[in-house]
Amino acid sequence: MRLVVSFGLGVVAVAGLVACLPPGQKGPQTTGASDFADLCAPCHGPAGVGDGPMAADLEIKPADLTGLAARNGGEFPLARVMSKIWGYSEGAVPSMMPQFGPLLDSPTVLVDVGDGIQTPTPERLIDLADYLKTIQG
Repeated sequence: MRLVVSFGLGVVAVAGLVACLPPGQKGPQTTGASDFADLCAPCHGPAGVGDGPMAADLEIKPADLTGLAARNGGEFPLARVMSKIWGYSEGAVPSMMPQFGPLLDSPTVLVDVGDGIQTPTPERLIDLADYLKTIQG
């Protein structure tokens, strides 16, 4: 009996905490900018130019993320950027990019990255790519 009562009180406590969150919010709020600061800036630097505190210790210098659009004819390469963050490599150059589980485990939304196909994509991955668009030089 005690176990049932304890379990019931636990459920009520958790439900009460969830009810305190704004509608649609499921936990700590993240943004593309906050994910960049936490996950990318240690290597790519706070401005995204490849000069983060860990950059000097890396075998391959982190890319300057402020020139992604410029290096792609002025067009931000959304699909390529999200693929790189996701962990897919394009072959010739090895990647030092770590895997970003928290980004990939977020809820998905349908996104067309330019191929006309709506693809389920983690929201946080999209938010990070959208943030990278804002730092283009």
